[in-house]
Amino acid sequence: MKPQAIRIKNKKASFQYFLEERLVAGIVLTGTEIKSIREGKVSLNEAFCVFLKDEIFVRDMHIAEYKFGTYNNHDPKRDRKLLLTSRELKKWRTKVNEKGYTIVPVLLFINERGLAKIEIALAKGKHNYDKREDLKKKDSKRELDRLKAY
Repeated sequence: MKPQAIRIKNKKASFQYFLEERLVAGIVLTGTEIKSIREGKVSLNEAFCVFLKDEIFVRDMHIAEYKFGTYNNHDPKRDRKLLLTSRELKKWRTKVNEKGYTIVPVLLFINERGLAKIEIALAKGKHNYDKREDLKKKDSKRELDRLKAY
């Protein structure tokens, strides 16, 4: 029996930001964290990435405590290190130092080898009028799909 695929999306990211470049990174996790991820108990809604020294960390990603994790359980909102090459880190650090750019996690998944990976995106914030335009497009697409169904 094949295990269920874990794909946790940050639905707010594409609404709040223009996602320009994407990259898949590994995450440094503890044992109880990966078990909670396999149960799907993760929230990426308020998560963002920061550079500390020469490393990149994801902050405010909530991984619920594992229910069978006794005293070895993890802190649900701790900073988690991302694994990227030094070339990628250097490239993205220069872009983040530009005005208006940030790095947001878009998707958390488990690959075919059973390792947790996170897709991060270089993002630029949207203004309110950009968000309204997206909502208009979404509503018109929904109306068209509804009319095609009849």
